[in-house]
Amino acid sequence: MSEGWLEQITVPFAWETPASGIQTHWLERAAYRRTFTVDPEWLEDRIILHFGAVHHAATVWVNGARVGSHEGGYTPFEFDITDALTGSIEHELVVEVFAPTDKHAVAHGKQRSMPRDDYDGCAFTPSSGIWQSVWLEPRPQTYLSELGLTATSELNGIRVIGRLDGPSLGDATVVVSVEEADAVWRGSAATLATGVELRLDGPRLWSPEDPYLYRVRVEVTSADGTDTVIGTTGLRRIETRDGMFFLNGRRISLRGVLDQGYWPASGITAPTDEAFVRDLELAREAGFNLVRKHLKLEDPRFHYHADRLGMLVWAEPASTGRYSDRAVKAFSAQIAPMVARDSNHPSIIIWGLYNEEWGLDWDIPGDPAKQEVVRRDYRALKALDPSRPIVDNSGWAHVVTDIVDWHIYDEYPKGWADKLANLMSELTTADAPTFPVGIDVGRVVPKQLLVEGPVSPSLPFMNSEFGGGWTSVDRGWNLHWQTQELRRHDRIAGWIWTELYDIEHESAGIYDAFRTLKDSGSRPAHHANGETALVFDLTPIAPGRDLVTSTEEVEFSVCVSHHGSAPIDAEITFAWGPVFAADATTAPELAGAVRTEPFVLSDPITIRTAVPDGSARARLHVFIRTTDSIIGRGALDVARE
Repeated sequence: MSEGWLEQITVPFAWETPASGIQTHWLERAAYRRTFTVDPEWLEDRIILHFGAVHHAATVWVNGARVGSHEGGYTPFEFDITDALTGSIEHELVVEVFAPTDKHAVAHGKQRSMPRDDYDGCAFTPSSGIWQSVWLEPRPQTYLSELGLTATSELNGIRVIGRLDGPSLGDATVVVSVEEADAVWRGSAATLATGVELRLDGPRLWSPEDPYLYRVRVEVTSADGTDTVIGTTGLRRIETRDGMFFLNGRRISLRGVLDQGYWPASGITAPTDEAFVRDLELAREAGFNLVRKHLKLEDPRFHYHADRLGMLVWAEPASTGRYSDRAVKAFSAQIAPMVARDSNHPSIIIWGLYNEEWGLDWDIPGDPAKQEVVRRDYRALKALDPSRPIVDNSGWAHVVTDIVDWHIYDEYPKGWADKLANLMSELTTADAPTFPVGIDVGRVVPKQLLVEGPVSPSLPFMNSEFGGGWTSVDRGWNLHWQTQELRRHDRIAGWIWTELYDIEHESAGIYDAFRTLKDSGSRPAHHANGETALVFDLTPIAPGRDLVTSTEEVEFSVCVSHHGSAPIDAEITFAWGPVFAADATTAPELAGAVRTEPFVLSDPITIRTAVPDGSARARLHVFIRTTDSIIGRGALDVARE
């Protein structure tokens, strides 16, 4: 143990971050020390020391006694420190941390490694040490150690399953109640371990439109005292069938965005709870209904806020670097803690596992041993939680999966649309569909979508990463045109744009790293990602020059893409304004009326109009109007030759 204490650090911020007050890099070993006291009212209980997460390995000492160790930088752990508490009022806590610079064999996600990972070009500053909260808890010797909450199959109640630990299990009495309802169960620890159901009168379902949460209270009373635990959950069911997603029996589309959970001053730790809330609000303002929390087991507070705000979440563990027995074990070790900690959250509707074969040396199709690793992890996760769809290896070669997703990037809408059209054709016709992937500068390889084809039509198709453009205006332009291509294909069940905000050198965000909206050329993301949106039947040329004309008129057609639950009857209107302008300056004109069925691209409406006199360039705003309001809109920049 260290004898000298050199600097003061602010916890829970990684030592590389300015928020920690340290900001030191490539430090592999460090120790934390602080003193603490225990509330006198707790002295009849066992005292538990909790850690949200420490990257990567921690050994914990209390008053000079070693109370335990843990390995895994993203998973929670706890120690009973009661026996290490001496008679003194003030106690000493020391946490020794090992954060290897070579992270190839440990789960580290987007944290940079030295030697570098194969994906180092899209990795960021490491976040080492204590990066989630540390706290003390008093509890009796016999207590509730696990609590699982799910909706009943009929969505009319809550199924509760719990495990007790301690010496008085046989005599313990358990009372489970739902605070918002007249629903109570009393019984034994043995019965609770098999699961009990509490029926609810007038159950209120959880959805993005009505994210209602139930609070479930569990009281365990024994000779050792009473342990009380409160958990929250929502009544909802997520299903995949016939190539579609269904939430509570209603078809939905997943209009998502990549969220990597990094902040400029605090790394992978949110600076405040409000920062989580702000990111969720920004995603919703941009028209998204889902966030993919990328390669990171996020702080559970994020998931609570997603629950109460009604944002859908794709959750996944951190990746390793290179394939080895040790790396495989490190990755797999995250699965059970992920489910145990996060499965009560109704916002989480998809579990991810691997991403683009990271940690598997980009070689699933050619290596049966790696295929078996993916199968084993998929089966382990499915056994722990059969209620959610699982993506086995996002974006590239799938081995066994509930969603067929892919990643396609292109800097221009035409190239991207061509790639997408080719893939959609192969998905429905080829026994072994492939698509082009740029894995390095100037190096494009064909990627196999499934190790064993053909693709089952029962599985949803999802483009889970896409994007393009070198400037913020380019990216706003690409987001509009590339998203509309996805909406052109009714068979596509969802998409995820890369990404919500900038991180360090990666400037692909709709917002910058400080969450300020960037210039998109006045093409707001929510126009493309709304429940109802326009699909233009043309190939754009460049920002500010979507369409070039040599005549006084332009003519093209538009369709309506509607992802609501009921048909809509609407009018298509249009009006002119300056190029890149957010709003029109002329009176709207009627192009025609259209009826649109949910998830079926409408018949086209032709727009024919004269370019404003004297305008070398102008923007044509197109609106989807109902009798009550504008429910969708898009824009077309027109230039004269």
